Amino acid sequence: MNSRVRAVGAGVALLFVALFAQLNYLQVFHAQALDHNPLNTRYVVEEFEQPRGAIISADGATLAQSVPSKDQYKYQRVYPLGALFGQVTGYFSFTYGTDGLEDEYNSLLTKSSTPLQVPTDLSQLKQFFTTQPADDDLHITMLASLQRLAATQLAGRPGAVVALQPKTGAVLAMYSNPSYDPNALASHDQAKVEAAWQQLQKAPGQPLVAAAYRQRFFPGSTFKIVTAAAVLDHRPRLATKYFPYSSGFTLPGTAGQVLHNFAGEACGGEMLQLFTVSCDTGFAQLGLGVGAANLANEALHFGWDQTPPLDLPGVAQSYFPPAASFRYDQAALAKSAIGQESVQATPLTMALDAAAIADGGVIMAPHLMASVTSSQGQVVARYRPKVWLRATTPATAAQMTKLMLSVVDSPDGTGVAARIPGIQVAGKTGTAQTGGPDIETWFVAFAPVPDPQIAVAVLVEDQPPANQYQGGTIAAPIAKAVIEQYLLGRASTGAAHRS
Repeated sequence: MNSRVRAVGAGVALLFVALFAQLNYLQVFHAQALDHNPLNTRYVVEEFEQPRGAIISADGATLAQSVPSKDQYKYQRVYPLGALFGQVTGYFSFTYGTDGLEDEYNSLLTKSSTPLQVPTDLSQLKQFFTTQPADDDLHITMLASLQRLAATQLAGRPGAVVALQPKTGAVLAMYSNPSYDPNALASHDQAKVEAAWQQLQKAPGQPLVAAAYRQRFFPGSTFKIVTAAAVLDHRPRLATKYFPYSSGFTLPGTAGQVLHNFAGEACGGEMLQLFTVSCDTGFAQLGLGVGAANLANEALHFGWDQTPPLDLPGVAQSYFPPAASFRYDQAALAKSAIGQESVQATPLTMALDAAAIADGGVIMAPHLMASVTSSQGQVVARYRPKVWLRATTPATAAQMTKLMLSVVDSPDGTGVAARIPGIQVAGKTGTAQTGGPDIETWFVAFAPVPDPQIAVAVLVEDQPPANQYQGGTIAAPIAKAVIEQYLLGRASTGAAHRS
């Protein structure tokens, strides 16, 4: 009998030990995982009971901040410029979590670098227990003034504008239309949040999926930057080969399928002339001459089929097919060399490719974060520019600059609408077929030559397939406006270089 009692007692003691160990494991070792479990609503509520750091543009505009609210959450996240920066700031939502910079820098925006001050008198002691600690603020590279201009220039048309500094990778503007107002998703009225979310899900143009860096489009002739660079890097003799004038080119391996130039125009000459007038028939033959392996390799070096290291979630890769896919389809290679077939690009990639030529063949990592400041205004962190890729050689970049200058400066260049008095602009137009009734118009550029300070990519979607609706007539004037405002603004402060 006593042995049975002792056995039961020992079993109960072991259970208590196990319970004690489990409680300590949960409270000490597993506490953080439980706190961050998505089913733990207490943790989510606590996040809304604390202020978050502000997000501030390079020209001092507040893009996101926390303000006291008169409800259970204590603080309301607000976005003073709404849809203008919605796809960059993202949202801080009780229902749908975070996106954009709010997601990328969530841990930074919810902590403070200000050292804890030990109170030394009663007034400080009272302040210690009643004052809410302020979180760090995120300062970004984008200019609200340039972002506003990009939105104005798009004038309600679907598309995107990306502008960045070639030498640092700093993003200066990145606007997509349609966009969305994150205030609707940050509301504390969950019925309104749900209604806004459903409306955005059904909205045309996918406003929650920014066209500038999350969607891909046919790049059309802007891809000729990569094709021309591939010629110079791998088959330089092709650059001086003369192609007879023609309005059509019979694609190899097809039953007489003919590739025509836009609007049936005839063109020809050496690569400089082909690039200047954006000759599809000539560049299709250049693509065949340079070969699938070299063209795919060049695209890879220019950042295609790779995710640009932009400090935002959900950045899309641009796509160029693998070389093996062209083994039995030379017609596809010819069309891919002019940015058609299955080639697709984000405006961010096209801006980076222009920046690669501007910066001597180097692609700097694109970034939004400029610095972090404490509640006392002290800089506690600063972004340091770094190289992402080496797209090509300085020699090829210099030759490509001459080609891109010719597009804007030559009387028959397709980018004459981007000319700016006193500033040399190097650019490339693009007019892409989509397989539907409309086209996509592009312009990529950098300026000023020879000391580039800005690279720009402009996309305007859903344009009619007519001569007056091309990259040179629709997208180039937008790029011109963005470049001009940025450079002249810097010139007024003595920071720009005129050529």
